[in-house]
Amino acid sequence: MSTISRSRIILHCDLDAFYPSCEIHRDPSLKGKPLIVGADPKNGKGRGVVTSCSYEARKFGVRSGMPISMAWKLCPQGIYVPPDFLLYGETSERVMGIMRGFADIFEQTSIDEAYMDVSRRCKTYDDAKLLASRLKATLKEREGLTVSVGISPSKSISKMASDIQKPDGLTLVQPDEVDKFLEPLQVNKISGVGKKTTEFLHEKGIENIGQLREIEAKKLTAWFGKGGVWLWAIANGIEETPVEERGLRKSISVEQTFERDIQNKTMVRDALESLSHEVHDRLLGEGLWYRTVGIKIRFEGFVTFTREKTHTGYVDDLGVIREYVTLLFREFEKDRRKMRLVGVRLSDLKPAEGKQIKLG
Repeated sequence: MSTISRSRIILHCDLDAFYPSCEIHRDPSLKGKPLIVGADPKNGKGRGVVTSCSYEARKFGVRSGMPISMAWKLCPQGIYVPPDFLLYGETSERVMGIMRGFADIFEQTSIDEAYMDVSRRCKTYDDAKLLASRLKATLKEREGLTVSVGISPSKSISKMASDIQKPDGLTLVQPDEVDKFLEPLQVNKISGVGKKTTEFLHEKGIENIGQLREIEAKKLTAWFGKGGVWLWAIANGIEETPVEERGLRKSISVEQTFERDIQNKTMVRDALESLSHEVHDRLLGEGLWYRTVGIKIRFEGFVTFTREKTHTGYVDDLGVIREYVTLLFREFEKDRRKMRLVGVRLSDLKPAEGKQIKLG
């Protein structure tokens, strides 16, 4: 039985298919149709990848990170639109502002996810469920968006709960229900447990969290180092990481995981180009300038490299991002290993001149 604090009430809010939902709100005729946000498929001969897709497109097997040519083969009848990251950033800013008004402590973790500590304003979990229902109704009315919400005593459990009834879900896990809720869930439902860790645990005969709970912390630490203690705490329902307000960003980063490990450098360059535009739009949306540009390359086997280049002064120029990303990637152009993930990062940030600092 978990000994998790009964005084905390934490919400995890995850906007449903956020990019496609923004497109549908702008053009309601897209509602109910298989919508794919990403590169131009060019009748199946296009380069690049799927950035996101609607639930209707997912029924055909389309997934984020999939080559756009494969998406076309699976769903030629789909509607394909290029990503509008400026729209998504502006929408996210409004949505997060609404969410912040419902929270005692608010922590935005991505463009479409946030945690809310409501322990002071909600005396009971029933109060929290009513608050979540009001939040969902407000977002639907003002922005035309649905959000899936998980409620529990901890961040990790709330995040897992928000994924249970997608889309437009609301899942409540009270303190005395934590063990029952966690037990049947697959280990890869734990945020931060990726493919490599999942495969390792499966080799040890551990497939669900109930089985993971039976493993001593000492053994998990031997397997995963400090990460083993964290894993043990989550499996036993005693993880108590606080919800924390975030100040001025130290960096802005975006990543793309490919559906399959690839060697096609043209596709990798296309992904980096798309990520450069996305990270730039987020920078502008937050009213910031940057000085350092970085890339992240992850090969098969999870071997990861990061490279950075620093500008002489602070800028908000897309051209500099694209130039530096191209220069940094040259080191890997002739590498024959398959690539699993690429990312672009802006750091050494400061508020643009004449702009107020944005918190959160």
